[in-house]
Amino acid sequence: MSEQQIVVLDPTAGNPEAEQRVLRERGPATRVDILGVEAWSVSDPALLKELLTSKDISKDGHAHWPAHAETVTTWPLAIWVAVKNMFTAYGPDHSRLRRMIAPALSARRTAALQSGIETLVTGLLDDLDKLPAGESVDLREHLAYPVPITVIGQLLGIPVDQRTEFRSVVDNVFATHLTSEEQKANTAALYGLLDALIAAKRTTPGDDMTSVLVTTRDEEGDGSILSDAELRDTLLLMISAGYETTANVIDQALTILLSDPDQLVHVHAGRSTWSDIVEETLRYEPPVKYLPLRYALVDIPLPDGQTIRAGDAILAAYAAANRHPSLHKDADRFDATRPSKEHLAFGHGVHFCLGAPLARLEVTTVLRLFFARFPDAQLAIGHEELQRLPSLISNGHTAVLVRLRPITTN
Repeated sequence: MSEQQIVVLDPTAGNPEAEQRVLRERGPATRVDILGVEAWSVSDPALLKELLTSKDISKDGHAHWPAHAETVTTWPLAIWVAVKNMFTAYGPDHSRLRRMIAPALSARRTAALQSGIETLVTGLLDDLDKLPAGESVDLREHLAYPVPITVIGQLLGIPVDQRTEFRSVVDNVFATHLTSEEQKANTAALYGLLDALIAAKRTTPGDDMTSVLVTTRDEEGDGSILSDAELRDTLLLMISAGYETTANVIDQALTILLSDPDQLVHVHAGRSTWSDIVEETLRYEPPVKYLPLRYALVDIPLPDGQTIRAGDAILAAYAAANRHPSLHKDADRFDATRPSKEHLAFGHGVHFCLGAPLARLEVTTVLRLFFARFPDAQLAIGHEELQRLPSLISNGHTAVLVRLRPITTN
């Protein structure tokens, strides 16, 4: 078959739905350019699941991507493939690092956080409740952001006065419109914050996950359990995954429900639950559209006759896969009553997101308490006027302007 032209992905996410349709139309996988790096974008959910569970696919670019060394020096997304944590680990290294984090995010520990999360959300809603009727407020800034950054900040023992700095640099990790030099400066600032946090926990450990990891690293002085690079990159992973993605799901769920009140009617009528809303949001507008990168260890023949060659980079196109017609009928429509809401928003296989239960708890709590407090809330602008984050990775809005109460007239 003739070779297809490479699809250049838009770093500013100008029209992601159209871009994802193009990817699906070109078959189960197609070659794309992601900020100057060529990769195979996989949008067919069956093929994507197969690759995500295959031992012939690695996330360790250091070991299994021939272009790694030259790419990380100039690629704006270098941090996504250069870090050393369970996100990029392969085989035994991945199992070792995942075992260290899993207990902190177990079902039991996550359930124990529910009361604190409800208290946190209630306090934020109390502040919003003080606004005059008719005044608009940005719910991304005043609800979707503070909930996850507070929760992950408490879990990791990040001082309150440092969380805004962490938020800023983590936002930029997902910002694909920045230049390579801007990203290098951001990475330096991010690691400066992480190194300062680690140093503080060495001096004054607390009852938090950072202190546990620092103690584990220091007690095993040769770094065989956790190296210095793995320590700080594991913290980076927990902060970025625990904050940015959850903020996006809250953002998208609020936006969808305020744009389509019929979905709320389903909840009130008992035809769906808040959990249904969350799962359909994850399917319809996953927090991450594309996730860089994986690498083929062997040649992989595709159903349409193409071949992913050993050493080729692979891009998981989660947003495109979630709306694939083979996975869902009428997939471009949000429907909380949809019988199956199967999605890949949290990944699949051994790299499935450990923080998924916590994210679901946070989003469900926000939606339940917000709409109980503000049942008449409305978007302050049309849905089509909402500005998307300039990122081909992160899937949210720059702001979600909402009027919590309409102005009443006598």
